[in-house]
This record gives sequence, structure tokens and C-alpha cells, in this order.
Amino acid sequence: MLIDVGKQNETVFPQMYGGEGEVHANLYKDPAIKIMRGTLPPGANIGLHTHETSSEVIYILAGQGKVLYEGEYEPLAAGSCHYCPKGKGHSLINDSQEDLVFFAVVPEQ
Repeated sequence: MLIDVGKQNETVFPQMYGGEGEVHANLYKDPAIKIMRGTLPPGANIGLHTHETSSEVIYILAGQGKVLYEGEYEPLAAGSCHYCPKGKGHSLINDSQEDLVFFAVVPEQ
């Protein structure tokens, strides 16, 4: 099945999971999975949240930032990949002066 995520309507999520700023996303979802190409503008973040029923893989396409995972900050830049297993929590943070562009896959388990 071919999914052209870039052709999905853009959705703006203000204060996603209690975070700051907005997340701009092209999102495909069905009951089994969410696939997203997202942009975090400078200073924005996705708030700390736990994946109770899913895991998440985030691949950084452009920009840089960090993720808070298991109480520690991990730096991210284009080409990095972050994995958050089911039952764990994380937060994606753009602390740079440029957009942080990412591709995320969230399979329900």
C-alpha cells in the first residue's frame, strides 16, 4: 500500500501533549498505525507523554533538537533516529533557530 504522507492535509496541533507552540503535520492514520511528517518550529515542543498502547519511531529529516527520554536529554539532528518503546515516555524539543522536520511512525500494539 503506497501512502504519500506529503499529500495528506496539513493539520496544526497547538500545545501537543501539553507542549509549547505548534506542531504542523501531514498525518495518515487508521486503527493500526499513525504515520506523520511533522515540523516543530523553533522553540516548540511536543510535551512529555507515555506510549501506553503503542511504540514510536522518529526519524529526523532536517534541523536539530533533542528528545527527553527516561529522564535524559538526547541530541537529535538530520539522520538521527529515536525509538520510544511501548510503556515508555518521551518529549520532542526544538531548541534551535530552525525548523525541526521529522518523520514518525506509531504502530498500535
